[in-house]
Amino acid sequence: MSIRALLLCGLLLGTGAAHCGELKPWTGGATPSLSLRDPAGKAHDLAAYRGKVVLVNFWATWCAPCREEMPSMQALRQRLAGKPFEVLAVNLMESEEKIAAFREAELIDLPVLMDRDGAAAKGWKVRMLPISFVIDRRGAIRYQLVGDADWTGPDIIAAIERLIGTDTQNQATSTAR
Repeated sequence: MSIRALLLCGLLLGTGAAHCGELKPWTGGATPSLSLRDPAGKAHDLAAYRGKVVLVNFWATWCAPCREEMPSMQALRQRLAGKPFEVLAVNLMESEEKIAAFREAELIDLPVLMDRDGAAAKGWKVRMLPISFVIDRRGAIRYQLVGDADWTGPDIIAAIERLIGTDTQNQATSTAR
């Protein structure tokens, strides 16, 4: 484990931030860009997901709260299948082998993006893991969640479904004008 990884893990454990699990309205400004490759080498650009609500989660396999919340993210993605929603799990500086072993052991098939050098985490001002951002269908961050969460909780699902529904109504209204 790198010194940077130890610091991130220590920061998370030392602050007691794990298990916060509450969506907080975003007040941090514009959505940073995000363009990374998955373990197979396929490029993913957040801008290409416009029209969908996107959960962007920064995580690592060495982070216990990160591992704990992954199954509920998987369940959320399955629950919202067929709706304009996606999860992008941004792994912080780990090898494809570690990620593959974790995904196989936990039966996780979320799209994983590789932040090989930590540049994306720096651009998103990630200071601890896990941290998640909910992006609306127009590409703006609407919520942030620090620590792990039960992504199948009724409050979280309701907030995401409101974004899906509200954005659908806004797009229909602007198209009709």
